[in-house]
Amino acid sequence: MARGLEKSYGDVHAVKGVDFTIRRGECFAFLGPNGAGKSSTIRMLSCLSPVTRGELTVLSLPAGIGERRIKERLGIVSQDDNVDPDLSLMENLMVYARYFSMPRAEALEHAQALLAFMQLEGRSRAAVRELSGGMRRRLVIARALMHRPDILVLDEPTTGLDPQARLLVWGVVQQLKLQGVTIVLTTHYMDEAERLADRVVVMDHGRILEVDRPRPLIERTVGREAVEIWQRPGEDDRAFIAAAGPDLMLSDRHGDTLVLYAAESGRIGQALSREGLQPERMLVRPTNLEDVFLTLTGRDLRE
Repeated sequence: MARGLEKSYGDVHAVKGVDFTIRRGECFAFLGPNGAGKSSTIRMLSCLSPVTRGELTVLSLPAGIGERRIKERLGIVSQDDNVDPDLSLMENLMVYARYFSMPRAEALEHAQALLAFMQLEGRSRAAVRELSGGMRRRLVIARALMHRPDILVLDEPTTGLDPQARLLVWGVVQQLKLQGVTIVLTTHYMDEAERLADRVVVMDHGRILEVDRPRPLIERTVGREAVEIWQRPGEDDRAFIAAAGPDLMLSDRHGDTLVLYAAESGRIGQALSREGLQPERMLVRPTNLEDVFLTLTGRDLRE
């Protein structure tokens, strides 16, 4: 739970008084562009960075840098695959188990189960350097689960993975949720957040803009349907916007594409037909979390 949580680095105010509560056993996703304050928030939650101001409790304990009572119950999957490349998969897991004083027999049995869980059992004696990127990512997740954490922090867990590996990681997250593990997720893939997260928080410029379950957040922000219109040179947005009438929730433009958002499905397409407007190309699709993200945070690139 965070109340009035702030983080500053000198004159840079990275997190500006945010409030949120993560429920036990849910997947809670932090979304936002680069520089939004996500990483700073996660580092405080993981006891890797001190709180500047405000209140932050994790597992009912005050969060603080190096707080062992919390860290021993956290599993952290960072953006970097920071496993030892000179050790085998099994050796990486067994070395990690020693940090938590796990008996060797118990650690060995659990490591074998985790390698099977991550579909790596046939590679247990292989050196990490021999693994593909997807296999290495799965090993990092297995290592984070060695000490049976109550909370698993996944920082962009599927970046750079192929579709098959990505689906496998998604399945692992779903199974962990069923086992009661709390998942804290950061990702730039909106489809990933929409599929995995029970609730999402959208951050920008150090503040929280929205917190909700994905589908209700989508529908109250951009409705149920998006109509993308690729326009001919010289065509005016105003004709399409006027034709949409009261069914239009909001409109957006990027490049040569006009996007019209409607609260209900089918209404805008029908309205355009009634007015005799026939775009050269038009795509009608359900709204999604990416529409929400771009509506709330804008389309400008962040470095």
